[in-house]
Amino acid sequence: MSVHLPTILSAENIRQRQALIRPYLKKTPLLQSEKINALAGCNIYFKCENFQHTGSFKVRGAFSAALLLSEEERKKGLCTHSSGNHAQAIAKAAQMLACPAYIVMPENAPAFKQRATAELGAEIRFSPPTTAGREAALAAWQKETAAHFIHPYNDYDVILGQATCSLEILEELSDVDGILAPIGGGGLLSGALLSAHYFRPELKVLGAEPQLVNDAYLSLAAGKIIENKRTDSLADGLRTTIRPKTFGVFQELLSEIICVEEEEIILALRLIWEQLKIVVEPSSAVPLAALLKHKARFKGQNWAIILSGGNIDLDHLPF
Repeated sequence: MSVHLPTILSAENIRQRQALIRPYLKKTPLLQSEKINALAGCNIYFKCENFQHTGSFKVRGAFSAALLLSEEERKKGLCTHSSGNHAQAIAKAAQMLACPAYIVMPENAPAFKQRATAELGAEIRFSPPTTAGREAALAAWQKETAAHFIHPYNDYDVILGQATCSLEILEELSDVDGILAPIGGGGLLSGALLSAHYFRPELKVLGAEPQLVNDAYLSLAAGKIIENKRTDSLADGLRTTIRPKTFGVFQELLSEIICVEEEEIILALRLIWEQLKIVVEPSSAVPLAALLKHKARFKGQNWAIILSGGNIDLDHLPF
């Protein structure tokens, strides 16, 4: 079956973005746990983006888009809407590039993510906790500031930046059978699909999504974008709905999404904390929950799981 992707989403552009943003990133490690491997019945390599700047993979896309702007464009500032991780990424990019940051956050965004974004120097306004509410609030603010909008995921420059995460996995692991990534807006998974498509086409790439906010699963089945009707998943980074640019990549390259229940996410989250001895947020645990839910199909294989972030409210742990 032929694949039809936008010209910008090329192998060459992924490589170019990797070189462009590398000086602004941390090199995140791949970790393993013998106990988790034994429990899962396969070898799992955890890509620890929780160790990245601002505690998530989001800075990859933020820098990928921001570094393309002219000096005059940057002076007007960067703006976005985000529940937390992309907000911090844009604030960090603005801080490092010495320009203003204007962030719209949903009113139910975790308080500690609000604080972390403000501490990076961003100005914050709040909106209703829906995609439409966030977009409307940002559009009004952007008219005031003329700042450059960097979408959390519906932006090909952002997607190219996120693709560098999986490219690093492929450069380090020669024998990996597949990659599992969580789905919020779809940028991280789109990037993984692109990197595998161009650099390791035999690789399997699967998405993992909370059952409570399974818009991507429903959208693929329907052939059109289905909005989330709920925003109450513990995985706060995955509450957003996919948009046309990420959905387009999914339609071309994604074969399957595994949905998991909240209880399964909590169990996987606890397992990562206890066995890897690292702090990750619930969104990061969704792919492990998906793998453990279907252990038989992964038996004896080598899989990489992207731990998308580590920004969790320590005052409200779900354990």
